[in-house]
Amino acid sequence: MNNDHYFMKLALDLASTAKGKTNPNPLVGAVIVKDGMIVGSGIHRKAGEPHAEVHAFHMAGDHARGATLYVTLEPCSHFGKTPPCANLVKESGVSRVVIAMKDPNPLVAGKGIKILEDAGIEVVVGVLEQEARRLNERFIHNMLTQMPFVISKVAMTLDGKIAAYNGDSKWVSGEASRQKVHYLRNEVDAILVGIGTVLADDPMLTTRIPEGGKNPIRIIIDSGLRTPLEAKITDCSEAETWIFTHEGVDEEKEAALLAKGVQVYAAPQGEGLDLSFILKQLYELGITDVLVEGGGEVNSAFLREGLINKFQVYIAPKVLGGRHSLTPFTGKDVETMDAAVELEFDSVEPIGEDLLITAYPKQQVES
Repeated sequence: MNNDHYFMKLALDLASTAKGKTNPNPLVGAVIVKDGMIVGSGIHRKAGEPHAEVHAFHMAGDHARGATLYVTLEPCSHFGKTPPCANLVKESGVSRVVIAMKDPNPLVAGKGIKILEDAGIEVVVGVLEQEARRLNERFIHNMLTQMPFVISKVAMTLDGKIAAYNGDSKWVSGEASRQKVHYLRNEVDAILVGIGTVLADDPMLTTRIPEGGKNPIRIIIDSGLRTPLEAKITDCSEAETWIFTHEGVDEEKEAALLAKGVQVYAAPQGEGLDLSFILKQLYELGITDVLVEGGGEVNSAFLREGLINKFQVYIAPKVLGGRHSLTPFTGKDVETMDAAVELEFDSVEPIGEDLLITAYPKQQVES
């Protein structure tokens, strides 16, 4: 079992190197071991390209016969852009397959495992399963909800302030934290802010890392279509911009934004735009994960509707104070502590001079 953990950890580490490149597909790593030696390894590099098992078996060649395959996700059993990997594994000659977790898709979960077991291959499932589930939290959420995985990113002072009373927020966190956020942007499909952030900060919301990186789609929640035509975010030469607004907005303003390359979508209007509707539409448009970098109103709207799947909070060693300084979650006041959204801390990590706390909604963790 210790060997199983060791080699599965290697497979998980391999899989993690492709973060942000495989969407909408999962992160998958595979390692083939014979007589205690690694004879093949592979990862799924990009959607539409061969799966991890294919690369691993190509490397192993005839050494795969009688070997053990370690794979972080149940081999697929259906035809997609590539043939089913379960059949490849069955024909490879391996004698044992160790799988971290079943496919989360309820329609296919267990079918790949059954193909292998019916072929007389020993199958072990659940080695480092929790680590595998955390690695593919986005994919699991997609499969179970048909909605994007939502990450809320907040940078605040020790006393919970994100800006001074006049909106000044440069800079709450340190350089190391800001750089880490750019690497996170590089991994997600989209960044989302509210119109308040656009008007206050005029952000670009692009990825700026030494390697260049990927610019996610920039999404603005703007019910009144107030986004200025001269705003930096309306320059679509480096990254796409999508605005969600309500029906019946200024047609001339919409036409001017469209002429600049901005996509404008209508969403149902209540007290604000229907965020669940927007997320479902985003998923239909191919967005599998969203980084919410909004202000207090947008953050609060996502929070109260239970739409945040992961919290990443950067805490700077600063105390701002002030009755009117801005906080990360505003919205309507609640009367009792029972109304608080309960979280479970996952990790606390020093980032330069700051602390990064990662947490998940407690109900989500328990389920």
